[in-house]
Amino acid sequence: MNYQNNDDAQALQEPDDVRERPRRKGIYILPNLFTLAALFGGFYAVVMAMNGRFEQAAIGIFMAAVLDSLDGRVARMTNTQSAFGEQMDSLSDMVSFGAAPALIVYEWALKGLGKAGWIAAFVYCACAALRLARFNTNIGVVDKRYFQGMPSPAAAALIIGFIWVMDDAGMRDAWDLPWLAWSAFGATLYAGLTMVTNVPFYSFKDISFKRSVPFIVIVLIALGIAVINIHPPIVLFALFCVYGLSGYGVYVYRKMKGKPVSVIATSTDEPDEEGLHR
Repeated sequence: MNYQNNDDAQALQEPDDVRERPRRKGIYILPNLFTLAALFGGFYAVVMAMNGRFEQAAIGIFMAAVLDSLDGRVARMTNTQSAFGEQMDSLSDMVSFGAAPALIVYEWALKGLGKAGWIAAFVYCACAALRLARFNTNIGVVDKRYFQGMPSPAAAALIIGFIWVMDDAGMRDAWDLPWLAWSAFGATLYAGLTMVTNVPFYSFKDISFKRSVPFIVIVLIALGIAVINIHPPIVLFALFCVYGLSGYGVYVYRKMKGKPVSVIATSTDEPDEEGLHR
């Protein structure tokens, strides 16, 4: 009993700055491991492209996209969200889905177009940065069921999927084929500019892995995996082509039905940044 009283007295005598010292915040390992793995996928893709191995570069970007789609879900499911993780995710996305695809498509085809080629690559890279900055700014006001503009992983998959299909067909010197180089030029600009439009793209964020689903859903997932394995380059590229056009389809449909096309769910109290929300 006397020991307890002595401890209480000692605690009362401690300075306020010692007693009120905040605990140091740590970093959650699990979600950030997924983010680092996605970052490695983008870096690996650039290295493979520099060595002329574009198929491996494509695989690196697609793996980065898969891992990027998981890190946020893992963080929410394990209740390990953090401000550090959000910033880390944005930086990883900029490398894997902004700089990496721009460098890969330039190395593969756009360098044969001279100044026009590197301008197209820069436009894509800049649009990826602008899209990520706008996403971080609008995260509190955007309808979570939709993305405002095409998400950067889908834009990267659109470009890299095109490269993968052509490389698989034996067209490895694309920069020496004017028609193919200009096709890559058009795809790069389309993907880049679509990222910064206000066109709504379905986000799939309302799909929960915690809820039970009918048995047929598992069967359809198994069939989907089997279809992808028939010929991964063509199937994946076709899927992302459909997704890359789906936003414009949703936009036209809503316009025809007289429904609002904006994905902004609430108003903002920041008049100086009003242009970001429209």
